[in-house]
Amino acid sequence: MKYNLILLFMLSSIHSWAQTICRTDIMNNEKIISADRTQQFISYNFSDLWLKTNNELVYGIIGDEHQRILIKILTALKNPNNPKEYLITGKSSVKENVCTFKGKITIGNIKESKRNNFGINDEFKGESKTQGILTAKYEFFEDKNEKHAGTFYGVVKTKWYLDNSNIIVYDDIDITSDGYFNNAFVGLWKIYEGKVIKKCNWADYRVPSSNCDFDIGAEHFNVSKKYWRNGWLDVALKNKMQDPVIIENKGAAINFWWL
Repeated sequence: MKYNLILLFMLSSIHSWAQTICRTDIMNNEKIISADRTQQFISYNFSDLWLKTNNELVYGIIGDEHQRILIKILTALKNPNNPKEYLITGKSSVKENVCTFKGKITIGNIKESKRNNFGINDEFKGESKTQGILTAKYEFFEDKNEKHAGTFYGVVKTKWYLDNSNIIVYDDIDITSDGYFNNAFVGLWKIYEGKVIKKCNWADYRVPSSNCDFDIGAEHFNVSKKYWRNGWLDVALKNKMQDPVIIENKGAAINFWWL
């Protein structure tokens, strides 16, 4: 019942923001076969897919102002007693306030895609047996003893492919295409003490379901000046945007912040 209410809230929110929300299509116009293949693929282990990407390329927002949030999944273990469930540990950081969290990802469905391109010059053609997308619910609980702690919950979508050795692999075949992103977590964060609920989305390489004026990058992620002061100065620096505001603030170092 709880997740039904969450999904209803998210769908109604997306509908109301329909004219301003972008980066909603993780498949980047690729078609999905409608049949649910969960039973066919549930025995495979998907845990490595959520640990694949360097954290400096995982981008997230919290709140309507698109304040930056850093998310690091540290461990992902398939539950031996429930093949649809993965046990998760990790850390979050907002304005240098770091919290640890524990929780789970529960698979809802697994589907195959109608993939018809295989990277630049078809370099990955013949490297995979099939490709697809996993859709799951997630719920991560921050440590209640830490400051400003709460719960993350929502839906995650992850692209994968099955290689010729029958191993599930992180799908980065089209990583060079404009608009590519993966591991799209779209949901909410609710503080433990109080009624504060904020939208909170993150993914590899792009921020999913963000304001259309937020990510102005074509070939790669880039943030418009409107949002720089909300934790994004280092991205502007990386993209060599020369501006007095950037020169003064230099941006925040985020490497290994979770240690």
